Amino acid sequence: MKSAIAMAVALLICAACGSEQKTSQQTPAGANVKAYPVDWCIVTGEKLGSMGDPVIKTYQGQEVKFCCKYCIEEFEKNQAMYLAKIDSAAAGLIKPQVTEGHGG
Repeated sequence: MKSAIAMAVALLICAACGSEQKTSQQTPAGANVKAYPVDWCIVTGEKLGSMGDPVIKTYQGQEVKFCCKYCIEEFEKNQAMYLAKIDSAAAGLIKPQVTEGHGG
């Protein structure tokens, strides 16, 4: 019980710190996380690293790499759609399509 309370307190502290690595749907520690399967941003189609170091987050057990921090907000507006796109990209069904109006 004490460890559950300590974990809850730690999560609240992390939520309050505003870290860019925080997600609304964290994967529990020690859980299997699927590696990001492509070398491009699922939001913009830009090659990872083209705008500096990629931003890496985890959603529902899936690692997601973004070309920049501006893509996170767009991804979070429709997580289910982008997670499905990642699965399609992993299967080789879709290729990167660079979008216009990128905020990076």
